This record gives sequence, structure tokens and C-alpha cells, in this order.
Amino acid sequence: MLVYGDVEHIESAAAVRASISSLMMACIEMQPSRQRHETLVRTFILTGELVQGLADQEFASKGADDLSELQEAGAKLLLMQARAIMQSWRNGFAGILSFPEDWAAELESLDSAEPVRMKRAEGYAFYALYPESYIEAGSISNLTPKTVVIGIRSIGTGLAALVSAALGAKPAYSLRPTGHPFERQLHVTPALSKCILADPETDFAIVDEGPGLSGSSFGCVGDWLQANGVASGRLHFFPSHAGEPGPHASAPHRTRWRDRPRHVVSFDDLFVEAQHPEHRLHTWAADVVGVSGSSWRDLSGGAWRAARYRDPSLWPPSYMQMEKRKFLMEAEGGAWHVKFAGLCGSDVEKARRGSLLSEAGFIPKIVGTCYGFIVDEWLDGTALETSGPSRRRIVDHLGRYLGFRARHLPARNGGASIQKLREMAVFNVGEAAGPDTAEKLRRVIGTPERLSGRLRRVDTDNRLHPWEWLTTATGRIMKTDALDHNAAHDLVGCQDIAWDVAGACVEFQLSSKERDHLADLVGREADCDLRDDVLRYFEACYLGFQIGLWSQAKASVDGAETERIESTIKCYLDRLPELVGT
Repeated sequence: MLVYGDVEHIESAAAVRASISSLMMACIEMQPSRQRHETLVRTFILTGELVQGLADQEFASKGADDLSELQEAGAKLLLMQARAIMQSWRNGFAGILSFPEDWAAELESLDSAEPVRMKRAEGYAFYALYPESYIEAGSISNLTPKTVVIGIRSIGTGLAALVSAALGAKPAYSLRPTGHPFERQLHVTPALSKCILADPETDFAIVDEGPGLSGSSFGCVGDWLQANGVASGRLHFFPSHAGEPGPHASAPHRTRWRDRPRHVVSFDDLFVEAQHPEHRLHTWAADVVGVSGSSWRDLSGGAWRAARYRDPSLWPPSYMQMEKRKFLMEAEGGAWHVKFAGLCGSDVEKARRGSLLSEAGFIPKIVGTCYGFIVDEWLDGTALETSGPSRRRIVDHLGRYLGFRARHLPARNGGASIQKLREMAVFNVGEAAGPDTAEKLRRVIGTPERLSGRLRRVDTDNRLHPWEWLTTATGRIMKTDALDHNAAHDLVGCQDIAWDVAGACVEFQLSSKERDHLADLVGREADCDLRDDVLRYFEACYLGFQIGLWSQAKASVDGAETERIESTIKCYLDRLPELVGT
């Protein structure tokens, strides 16, 4: 299924260097605090993205990873920053912060005459992956400073520097696996191979997030090392989780993964059950709210449903692996929702937009942010009743909400092109319902280029499902999760508001009369084009995406969750005949 999408941006190397330099100077000048630590981590992540982009640029020109003065400078700068993060973390964010005098020269070496394609690191953006976990994993590994550390690009470029800092090792190398996602391969020049393999009797640390569906990125680095004379017993893996590779892993890779040490420190070990209070997320969130003596409850992985529904038979489905980490904090006088929103300033930006929606009365009040998490009020309420006399009121509220987003919240990132949406929808429907239905859907969609001049990207919600709404004790309709889904680890991104209007029509099963009323409300509020052909196009694409998304989710669950997800997929499939005219 076509569901996921990489978040890439093209930047001037000089502009990114200027941002890194300003951030590093700010770190030096700031007083010791968690805020300084957050700024240091932000600097490190941005540096890692630039070094990754430049390394991939060189790889593209040569067709292989090679020795490079530019990459050597990048590895040294990342190691400097990683050591500073380690020092700040271990000192409880206290102490004087300084960098070696040559940091500016190393940064200046990160240059390119061409624009650089930089990838947003998925773990930092979506999956609550924090640099400190790799520092701690390196610290408990018992590996020596002689260890050769290899980072797998993209995110492994920076993660490997953290492991090197913890081990006291030399700057890490980075390698780019290429080829089919389930059968990755390395291309390394003899010169770089000679450096990496100078001492095959030492230990090798292979660093990345994952493993994912196949673990082939980790696997191909291990294959390459063994093919070049390194004993399997010398390999150590540094992944982001303690689980197995996914179902597409090869038997040899799966066997080696089980046999070799995997050094992991989880998010919970790092921030939830931390020995020192200054390292606990609970402490930071309580400081934001201004309470003490609060309780803490994990709502991640679908656990939020138990807090909203007394009867499990009423639970909606959950794509647990895609859900952000979130917690419920309760204290005398209130309750708060603490949810991961992303590192590198994403939390602050999302909180700013959330404040606009909150002031307009659409979402709970935003209280503040703390190191990648947004804290907002937790509202008691009941699941939204979507039938009966409240139906007109719901449609009116949807119209005001979507109209407000379209009018006041411009797009903050890109998203799939209309051609890419068509490709995704036809492919996913073909996989789920067969080629005949897919061909009919293709005809319904037609040529999307005809619509391009009538569309305008805005900060869409992308998650209009009824279970995302509640009715408060005072009778207000509130959206409970409105800030993340157009910046998720999927291909959709920000779209024309017609994407949300079509999504609302599908999720609330609106009649044609209700659809027209909703489109009229949004169109008048936001001055946008929501004619029938636009809505039919986006509904077709929306159904294709949801079918693909939940089909993907089904592969990772069992039991009652499987039944919930199958029921959800069936609802989308059942709507297809009406759309394609069969």
C-alpha cells in the first residue's frame, strides 16, 4: 500500500550554516537550563540534516560513498555537538557550555554551490526519538573507544555521533544503503573501505533508527562488513527499539539480529522512569502547568480509548504504531493532555497555531510546550453523537471549523501533488478491491491537472473521524487532535480544504444535501472553490488513502483490534460503489 512519504526540503547550504552558527552562539550565551539543552539539540538535528544532505549529494555525483573532507568536517562538528549534549544531559542541564575553537571552521567547510536536499529525520519528528537515548545506549554497551561507529543515513548520521561521544570514539562514518526497500545494498569506494576496515579485529557499532518492515538497512551494513572479513561476533546494533525487524526481513538478517547485541534505551527508561527528577517529562509538564503532586497515565498506543469509552466494544480502531506518545496528567484542580509534537521547534510552532484554534473555540486551551511535547487542557466529555437531531448542528460546526482553518491557517508544509494522490488512490484500491474497481476509480478521478488552477493548499486537519471529537459537559463540540495530522509520516501533507470537506463527508456519512450545505458554509467562509468535481476527486483520493492506511495497520495487530480495523476498511470499501457508479 502507498501510505508513507518522506519529508524533504531543499535549502541553500549557506543559509543553513548561518542558522546553525546563530544557534551555536545562542547556546554558548544562554544560561544553564533545559531551554539551553533544547536549543543545543535543535542545533544538532539541523546540523545532522545538512551533513546528511551534503553526503547524499556527493554520493549522487560519485555513485558510491567515498572519503571526503566535507564529510569529515561534518562528522567532527556533529561529534563536538554530541559531546556538548552529553555533558548537558549528565549535568542535569547545568554547567558551562563551550565548543572547541575550530567549530566555526568545521561549519564553514559544509558548503555546496548547489541547493541541498535535506530529509526531515522521522524519529525526531514523529516517533519521540530523542538523542539522549543513544548516549545512554552507548554508555551501557561496554564498547571501547576503539569501536568503529557507522551511521546509516539519513538520521543515523547524527545518531552515530551520539554513540561515538558516549564511547569516546573517533568521529563516525556514514553510509547510504540504496536499492529496493527490502533488499538494500551498499556502494563504498576502496579508499573509504580501507579506512573503515583498517582493523577488522575491533568492534563495529551500526547505528540507525528502526528496524522497519525488513531491517534491510541494518542488514546490508552487516552483510558488507562480514563480506569484508569482519567476524559476526564483532557487530553491535544500536536501533531505536528493542523489537524484531518486520515481516519482510530475510532469514539470515533475522538470525543475525537475534544473535548479536542490540543496545537500546527506550523513551520510557529515558524520560518516564528516569532516576533523576530533572530528566522526567512528568516534572517538565508539571512545571509548565504550575502544579505539584500530579498523577501520570500513559495514553499511547490506543490506551486513550479507555479514558474516553467505558465500553471497549465501542472503541474506535487505532493504528498504534503511528500514534504519537501521549499522557494524561491529573492534579487537584485540573487535568492536562501531554502529547509529543516533534523536536526542532515543531512543538512551539504547533502550539502557536493551536492557540488560534483554541481562541476561536474549536480545540482545548494550549497551556505550553516542554521539549517536544505540547500541553493542553484535558476536557471531560462524551463521544460525539452523530445521528438524530444534533445532525444539523454537527454539519454547521464542521463548516465553521473547516472554514476557519482555510481562512486563517495557511499551509506550513508541502504535501502530495494531485497526481501523486491519484497514483496512491488507484494503487491502494487496486490492492484492496481489485483492478476493475481501480480502473473505475481512475476514470472517476480523470485528469487531475484540470483542477490545479482552482486549488489552494491550507493547513488542513486531515483527521475528521468522529472519534476525534467530543461533546463537553456544557454541550460544546470540541476537536481533540487538530495539530499533527498534516505533518504526519504519510504522503498527504497540507492540501486544499476540499480534502477535509471530502473527509468529513466520508467519516460522518453525510447525505448529498448535507454535503452541499457543508461545502457552501466552507466556501463562503474561506472564499474557495468546492464544486462537485473537486469534491469527487478528493473523496476518491481520500478513500484510497484511508483504505491503504488501515490495511497497513491491520498487518501489525491481532484479536479485537483486527476486527475493529477490518470493520473500518469495510466502511471505506462499501462507499466505493456509490462513487464509481457500480
